[in-house]
Amino acid sequence: MASEDRNRPLYMISVAAELAGVHPQTLRIYESKGLVTPKRSAGNTRLYSQADIDRLELIGRLTDEGINLAGVMRILDMKERMEQQDAELEKLRRQVKKLGDQVHELEMRSAITSLSPDAAGTSILPWHQPDQRDPRNSGTY
Repeated sequence: MASEDRNRPLYMISVAAELAGVHPQTLRIYESKGLVTPKRSAGNTRLYSQADIDRLELIGRLTDEGINLAGVMRILDMKERMEQQDAELEKLRRQVKKLGDQVHELEMRSAITSLSPDAAGTSILPWHQPDQRDPRNSGTY
């Protein structure tokens, strides 16, 4: 599912609660604690996305394991920071690869250029038509 689709608000609170396996009042509590932030319709109805449902399911698993809501908040915060760092790391990896490719291309150009006689210090002199008035170029040997 594309990121835009996962974040599109679709589900009213009763459907979201059923999908997440919790009571609608639990969703209101999670919202008041900042664990989930549903979008609002023009009529101020809470609308939850698939990403919200996934987050609610994770919250449910964590609380089922005995973690209190304060701990859940810390875990979710750390998870978000880790995801941001992973995205930044991937961006940096792409940049390093691009720079490595550029360095390789420059090294290859340098190697090819060094094979040229002109680059080796033996400059090629331009050829000039011999001067016919010069006795050394009379053509007789």
